[in-house]
Amino acid sequence: MRLNMGGKYYTIGSLLGSFAIAYLFDHYVADKKIFGGTTPRTVASKEWREETDRKFDRGWPRTAGAPVVMNPISRQNFIVKERVES
Repeated sequence: MRLNMGGKYYTIGSLLGSFAIAYLFDHYVADKKIFGGTTPRTVASKEWREETDRKFDRGWPRTAGAPVVMNPISRQNFIVKERVES
């Protein structure tokens, strides 16, 4: 019985080719902006990012308990404990 090994190479080549096409399409649409548009100032501005990080790093008061700090990536809130200086 003879096995057909060509299918394996065809599948791997097709997967690699689809990833290459997806990468190129994403690069030209998002980075080169072939359909027009600009990058928003809120994404490109270093000052905007620093101010946003500063607001996220501070706790804000809650009526239900202690202040919390939000982690925007995992969407988890952490309770801010007051530091006791000795």
